[in-house]
Amino acid sequence: MNPDAPTPDASVAVVIVNYRTADLTVDCLASLEPEARAFAGRLSVVVTDNDSGDGSAEHIASAVDKHGWSDWCTVMPLPKNGGFAYGNNRGIEAVLAQDPAPDFVLLLNPDTVVRPAAVSELVRYLQDNPAYGLAGSRLEDPDATPQRSAFRFIGVLSELEAGLRIGLASRLLSKWIVAPPVRDDAHPVDWVAGASLLVRRAVFGSVGLLDEGYFMYFEEVDFCLRARRAGYACGYAPQSRVVHLVGQASGVTDTKKPPKRRPAYWFESRRRYLLKCFGPVRAALADALHIGAFATWRLRVRLGLSHDPDPPRLLPDLAAHSVFARGFRPPESRPPS
Repeated sequence: MNPDAPTPDASVAVVIVNYRTADLTVDCLASLEPEARAFAGRLSVVVTDNDSGDGSAEHIASAVDKHGWSDWCTVMPLPKNGGFAYGNNRGIEAVLAQDPAPDFVLLLNPDTVVRPAAVSELVRYLQDNPAYGLAGSRLEDPDATPQRSAFRFIGVLSELEAGLRIGLASRLLSKWIVAPPVRDDAHPVDWVAGASLLVRRAVFGSVGLLDEGYFMYFEEVDFCLRARRAGYACGYAPQSRVVHLVGQASGVTDTKKPPKRRPAYWFESRRRYLLKCFGPVRAALADALHIGAFATWRLRVRLGLSHDPDPPRLLPDLAAHSVFARGFRPPESRPPS
């Protein structure tokens, strides 16, 4: 990361989806202000509000006016809480309708703080690698500890490894582990976390928008897979560094608190991805291996042979939302009640 490097000659539109995280969103916008100045009118931000119902949209709009950000940031209230893909898509549609449309679209979580030149470095990475259609930042804790944010696609063997959690099995299946150890170098990956994901404009023209059948989770995996099938590579650019306050926006994966029971939409999104991207036979095999292997892990926990890091009722919830219990048609994920 080099904050003194010249800003790439490109236009970028940033889309941030807010749902009852107004203060986090304002902090994120504050971290983007130096980037907006550096891009000299070629960076814009759209904050979509998924019908928060708590005054979030008004609070963010007030902060935009107060801090003088209105020349590069707009707030777009939406009529419903349609989920993460829905909120992003409305913002993407708005920025792609601009004349001229931006060269790149950055999907950025509200629970992020961009380090200096983070956006510039992502753009430069895609400019230097024209075969790449997508790129993700190095996500990190506030103390700069890196988070795993560059991944392999989920597969049958990765589901087996994730369920077993046995050192020998993990070593034998290391090539299929979804979240490999963090690397310091830029390199191609299967998919990157949607918390900071830069997309070349042409990718949307080829594969469309995010799949709104996912309420939350797995939508970026699906999108990166569709892009891969359309011929676009995905890269990890650690020179772009973004603080990610994990779980602060969703409340589901907050690593600083005891794990909460995962919501139904997480499991529905998982099943949708398996069926849509694997087909029914491989989805059933992945479910059977994962649930069977995970049952052996839960037995070890019950016998006191391993500590318990899991959310409550994870095994019965996996079974209840499996293809065997819910069928072989990809679900349309529903918002939480």
